[in-house]
Amino acid sequence: MMIKKTSLIFFTVLFFSTNIFAAGSSDSDSGNNGGSSKIKSNYDKAVTLIKSAKKYEKKDKVEKANKKYKKALSLLIKSNKKVPNKADTLNYLGFTTRKLGDYAGGEKYYLQGLAIEPRHNGINEYLGELYVVTNRINLAKERLKVLENCNCEEYSELKEIIAGTKKSKY
Repeated sequence: MMIKKTSLIFFTVLFFSTNIFAAGSSDSDSGNNGGSSKIKSNYDKAVTLIKSAKKYEKKDKVEKANKKYKKALSLLIKSNKKVPNKADTLNYLGFTTRKLGDYAGGEKYYLQGLAIEPRHNGINEYLGELYVVTNRINLAKERLKVLENCNCEEYSELKEIIAGTKKSKY
């Protein structure tokens, strides 16, 4: 009888402590919910919107793409306020801002991201693209140099854009 009672208490405590931990860990906006919740963070929602916007952009549906970028930007600003100074968030803040035509604002976010993570592949590529669009090829080449040994898609894409063999939309 004592073993059953002890087992019951043990499993009850285990059950409640597990549920408390899961409930406490699901309110994250860092882009990683840890699989404990189906609630998407603002960052995750923004990334989904950005992917959708890119598809519209490829179909030359710029107005629809811009609506998605604007929604994503709003969510990223909220995410950055909740969990500041994350390089991935700053990368997408720079990207959406740049896509919406605010090159100075985009550059500001990219540079903030590089201050945190200087070798961030996405930031270096996108900042390089911004430099190409704003006719600062030497600065774009500096970003390419940072990506030189990454053996990554970002390097080859930026290299093609600098060489003029691939067009950057913005």
